[in-house]
Parts: sequence; structure tokens; C-alpha cells
Amino acid sequence: MSERTGIVSHPHNDGVSTFTAAQLSRVAQHGIYTSPTSLDPAATHLAEALIATLDGTAEQPVLPPDLQRMVEQVQQRASIGFPQITARDGVRLSAHTIKLNTDEPRPVVIVPAGWTPFGWGLFEYTYLQLALRGYHVLAYTPRGLGLTIAVPGKGYVDGPFTSGGTLDVAGPKDWTDGSTVIDYAERHFNPSRIAFLGESYGSGISQLVAAHDPKARVAAVVALSTWGDLAASLYQNDTRHLAAVTALLKFTGGPVERKFDEATQRILADFQAGRNLDKVVEWGRERAPSAYADETNVRGVPTFLSNTWHETLFAANQVIEHFNGLTVPKHLNLWIGDHAAPEGAGLTIPFSGPNLPVEEAFAWLDHHVLGIDNEVPAWSPVTSQIMFTYETRTDPQTGNTEIVTPAARESSPSWHDFTTSTERWYLTATASEEGDGGLGREPGTGWAREFTAGQVTEAIAADAVMTSGQDEWNGTPKTYVTEKFDRQYLAVWTSDPIQADSPGGAARRIRGICELTLSVRSTADSTTLVAYLFDVGPDRMARIITHEPLTLSGLTPEQDRSATWKLQAAGYDLPPDHRLMLVITSKDPLYSDASVDGSTTTITSPDGSAACLALPLG
Repeated sequence: MSERTGIVSHPHNDGVSTFTAAQLSRVAQHGIYTSPTSLDPAATHLAEALIATLDGTAEQPVLPPDLQRMVEQVQQRASIGFPQITARDGVRLSAHTIKLNTDEPRPVVIVPAGWTPFGWGLFEYTYLQLALRGYHVLAYTPRGLGLTIAVPGKGYVDGPFTSGGTLDVAGPKDWTDGSTVIDYAERHFNPSRIAFLGESYGSGISQLVAAHDPKARVAAVVALSTWGDLAASLYQNDTRHLAAVTALLKFTGGPVERKFDEATQRILADFQAGRNLDKVVEWGRERAPSAYADETNVRGVPTFLSNTWHETLFAANQVIEHFNGLTVPKHLNLWIGDHAAPEGAGLTIPFSGPNLPVEEAFAWLDHHVLGIDNEVPAWSPVTSQIMFTYETRTDPQTGNTEIVTPAARESSPSWHDFTTSTERWYLTATASEEGDGGLGREPGTGWAREFTAGQVTEAIAADAVMTSGQDEWNGTPKTYVTEKFDRQYLAVWTSDPIQADSPGGAARRIRGICELTLSVRSTADSTTLVAYLFDVGPDRMARIITHEPLTLSGLTPEQDRSATWKLQAAGYDLPPDHRLMLVITSKDPLYSDASVDGSTTTITSPDGSAACLALPLG
């Protein structure tokens, strides 16, 4: 028998310690995650301090003066609530309201929480900002999400931001819950308009509620670090994205058997075991906003999407494809880094300057919901932050040299206009002292390169889900020592140093989606290929541009099979005198693989079918 604690009017009556400037600085620099499955305690500490101050349960001043003033301003303008909202099947949803003290109809922004044990509590700073911009706010934790603690002899006790029920993973129950939350907002706020804003899990729910609400009441959506197709996010090119799902399962706030119903547990188990994958795909497609683009288009819901180039949870291509299918007023931001790195800290803490990923999201709401005549109508539909222009800066006092990454951004009238031409680079025979192959502009056929499959090498996409990308967002991307790439377990093709095509320009302006074509054979009946495209400097240190796995099954040993697949989208300036390096391995910790350990994989370029990398330029 389980025991549930309801939301109380004062969620933090056990006291909260003072939040410090050092904690603020740490979150600003390193983001809100310390690992793929843990939030920085400073981020949750600030949220707790804000909430305790807001509802009057803080026993002493716990906020810096500027945040204290912010809370006081909201207290003067609004009434604060911590209700539970009863879903149609009786499940109780933990919620938080900020209701402006006015008789004038004002819009409400509804915020479904992201996938964390802290539920809606994490982004209290965002709710305060929205209230000061003139919005009612209704935040809630989707069903099943939030901290659930096992108490010996007493079952389970839920944390103050935890909702009842089990996780539907943005399924039909979550869509219905979203409509129930809208009903609650209409009764308690009488809003002029209704918008949804979500980050990560909350972003997918926001899009799906907008497409399915029976009364079509959602006037605009902001979806940050979002997905377009959950099925493709989980399973693409016959390869399962195992590390992402493993991280998510460890971050619900409780055990799998407590957080998911039996049907969902079977889906998750099938995914992890690599069986019944057609049913897994069907389950994921049901939760794909792109599957309901027609409904969104008919309703005309202005939709703001944001994603990252090196996303390890919801890779960029499926979001781009979804964006292309929308005909509503729309905007797509693509940033350097990984999941939640651009906006996570900006939703949680104040910065000394504007946090553009969040400020632009607010501007979208201000225009489409508040009706403010701002810069949004002049935006190009696509804005991309380009990887990487490096500057070195030396501190005159310490002598330390750091890399600074300017926030270079480019705008395009559409995703298709991001790419203006395509350049073909052919994989060729031996071209280096290490025995690597070459990348050249002329076809080279009749060669074969083999490696032993089944081993992880130094060539991997990321050290960890999400956290490697946070470093990249801060201007310190992962670097690779190419001499450590063990050629026994991978194959390498490298270009000559590439010169700038204009004075002071990049050697190549990579803009779009690379496509790789080659032939492969194996001594086993299946194999996985993971392709990586690197930028290699004169010092032989490399940085990753893009990558993507592909799994091939049903192979006839020692017979070639032709394979073509798209790598993840990239916006990257290759500096002059740098080289392109293509690496193919059989295993990456992010993914499942079908490679047989010790088998031999051979990459070939038969006569009449030259192996080729199509490089998009802009």
C-alpha cells in the first residue's frame, strides 16, 4: 500500500538556507546538470529559495537582494497558489499558479514541467519573469513525474512537486491532462489567451496539447530542446539510442515499476532488449508532434522550436523535418551544445546579461499572445548559431589563455535555404603515413579498408549525454587526439589542408545535412557503422562536426552491400589549413550495435560506385 502526500500551501516548511553568489555563478557557467541523471544542487536550491520566499515560508532572507526585490514585485502584483488539479481519471497533478491582481483579461502561460524529479519547481525563476511581463502563470508536473521516496514499512511518499499516476511519456493521457489544465486556467484566470511553454519533456507535451485540445484553445507554443518525432529520437537507421533512454529512466524520481504502468514497462523493456521494435516505433510515433502537423497547421498555432547541433536526446534532423512540415507562423533556433545547455540555466537563474535562448522565447510569446509589436515579425524563420569561430584571449594578470567562442548566428528564410550548394568529397585509397585513406575531389574506386568490429575507441560522439554539450555551449568543446584513434578498430579518411575560398574566410562553410554513401561487407551477418566527421587542426587535434550511426542486418558474409545515410545537421566553419577527417567505427556508447565482436568490417568503393561524402555548403 502506498502513501501519497499532497501539495501543501507551504511546500518548503522545513527551512531553506541562503542562496549564494557562488552558487549562481556555478550554474551560469556549468548549467543545471552535473551528470545526465542529476541536477546541480545549486539550481534546485535557488528554486526552493524562490518558492519559500514567494509563499512566505522562508524563516529568514534567503535570496540575493535583486531576487528578493523580484519576488516582492510579484507578491505585490499577484496571488500565489499551489493547487492540485484533478485529471479526468482522478489522478492529482501538482501545480503552481501566479494570478495577476487585475480585472483586465490577461493571457496565461501554461508550463508543463521537464523530465526531472523536481517537477515544476525547477523553473520558478521563469514563472516570476512571465508574471512581471504581464502573464498569469500555471505550471504543473505531468502525471507520474517527480520524486517518490520509498519509506520502509510505509510504501512510498511523494515529494511536494510530484504528480500522481504513472508516466504516459507524452501520450494521450498527457494530452487530455493538458486540456484539463486549460479548463482549470479558464475557471480561475478567465484568460484572454492561452499559451504553452515547455522545455524538453514539457516542450513535446506543449506541442501535442496544442494539436489535440478539443476546443483548439492554445494560441501559441514555445518548445525548447524539443523533439519532432519521438520514434526517430529513440530508433533511427535501425539503431537504438540506448544511452539517452537509460538516462531518462534514471531521472523520473522513482523506480521504473513505480513510475510506469505495465504496458509502458513492456515497451521500454522491448526497446532495451531490441525486440518488437515495430511496436516501439508505433508507440513513439503516437507521441510525435510531427505526426499531427496537419492538425497544428489547420489550427494555425504559432510554434517556436529550439534544438542543438550535438543533441544527444532528440537529435536535430527529426526536429528540422518537423519544422519543414509546419505551415503556421514558425521559428527554429539551432544552437551549439547539447540538450538544455542553451536555455536550461536561463530558465533557472538570472544572468548579468540577456540569455538569448530564453529572451527570444519570451519575445515570441509577447508578440503572438500579448500582441506586442516587437521584432518577431522581422525574424527569419531559421536562425543558426555557427560552430566554431575561435579567438584566444590572454589574461594580462594571470597569463592564462582561454578560448572564446563568439555567438556567431546566421538567419535563413527557410531550412532549405541554409544550404546553397553541395560539394562531393570522395573516399580514396591510402594517403597518409599512418596508412589512412584520403578524402579528395576526384572519385577513387577499387580499394577496400577493413577493421575489427566490436570495440569502443577514442572516436566517440560525446563523453556523456548532455553534459559534454554543456562544455561546448560554454566554448570548450570536446577535443580528440587523432593519434589515439586505434586503426585496428576503425577506418580513417583525411583530406589535405583546405584553404579559405576567400580572404579572411572559412575554408568551408558547412551548412546542412551531410550524406555518406559507401559499400560495406562483414564476416558476420550484421554490423553497425558509426560515421563521424571531424575538423582536424594543424596540431592534429580534432573537434567533432557531426556523426550518425547505421545498423545493417541480413548481410551475406563477404558480399558488398551499398549503404547511404544522412549524418546529423551541422552549421560549422572549418578554419583555413584545417582538414576534414571521416572516421567509421562499429561501436559508440550512445547507441546499440549489431556488430559481432572480433568480426571484420570492410569498407569498399567498387568500380562504378565510388564512396562519397556529400558536404552541404552555405
